[in-house]
Amino acid sequence: MKALHVITGLGVGGAEQQLRLLLRHLPADCDVVTLTNPGAVADGLTADGVRVTHLGMRGNRDVAALPRLVRLIRSGGYDLVHTHLYRACVYGRLAARLAGVRGIVATEHSLGDSQMEGRPLTRGVRALYLATERLGRSTVAVSPTVADRLRHWGVPEPRIEVVPNGIDLTRFRFDPLQRHRTRQRLGLPEHAYVVGGVGRLIAGKRFDVLVRALARLPRDHWLLLVGGGPEENVLRRLAHEAGVADRVLFTGERPCLPDGSPGPDLPSLTCAMDLLASPSPEEAFGLAIVEALAAGLPVLYASCPAVEDLPASAASGARRVTGGPDAFADAIAGVRAAGAASRTAPEAAHHYSITRSAARLMDVYAAAVRPLDVPITPGVSSA
Repeated sequence: MKALHVITGLGVGGAEQQLRLLLRHLPADCDVVTLTNPGAVADGLTADGVRVTHLGMRGNRDVAALPRLVRLIRSGGYDLVHTHLYRACVYGRLAARLAGVRGIVATEHSLGDSQMEGRPLTRGVRALYLATERLGRSTVAVSPTVADRLRHWGVPEPRIEVVPNGIDLTRFRFDPLQRHRTRQRLGLPEHAYVVGGVGRLIAGKRFDVLVRALARLPRDHWLLLVGGGPEENVLRRLAHEAGVADRVLFTGERPCLPDGSPGPDLPSLTCAMDLLASPSPEEAFGLAIVEALAAGLPVLYASCPAVEDLPASAASGARRVTGGPDAFADAIAGVRAAGAASRTAPEAAHHYSITRSAARLMDVYAAAVRPLDVPITPGVSSA
């Protein structure tokens, strides 16, 4: 099967990095088109041997990009087009139909109760999404929670497939030697208790809650924020105002050391942490949380469908926290008082293995390219 993945951008983000990991495990011939921003993940895909094309779209209303995308799909001879993120889903599904491709799948990575990818869920956003959703064969939800939101929006039940995000368990396995080396490279004191936050530095992630919580904790607590984004300067200023700037480390999108050399990758940074905190109130899955669980970290979260959709025993090291800085500070102190975690991955981490997700997605692909009048074989997903 030859498939084209169309995504809005390829900067460092959960959906973008999930796509790269997925392509390493999909038994299909895959190319990628990014509408905008061929960033760090584009470089990674190219290094993996994936052909990446930048469409050069200038904005949401750059309709001139549509015929370019149609021509690219036609010339590629693709059996299936798979779209990711809102803008790519709108333009990609339409372009695929115009190019004569009927095997069209979209993954909904970021649908919250009140926002999608940081944009408010207005009537216009919903109407355009639903109008183009009908052009595809199926819409993939990354969690049962997102599937419920799609149904509430008006996406018909038979068109919804649940394929959870996946993680590479081996890559995130805890390594005590890596922990020591990474903490040394970051300049962390030997006995520092490191609270991690992972994700785009945007207002919706509420990393300001962690900065304010740090100010309520003893001085041997540090905050390691992994990611970049438009709120970084705001958070740096807040850290100065709160008197904790010397205990907050920002890695940026591509972690680097003070001399400009490449810094530790995400699994190494996770090894360096003692706890991961996620104060984001609306998550579609909670990939950073699952990766932290795979590293054996205790986790505090405000929203995480990946954990909440499983039995509580599957992730005993994860605890939901409601409230602001005081609540998170109290919860962090409680976890520390309970003693060090075993650093072994719980059942929840194994449940979200990338190999399982890739196999499930191939079932969805098979159904999407099947002619509508062909009977469905038992055990294979319907479109």
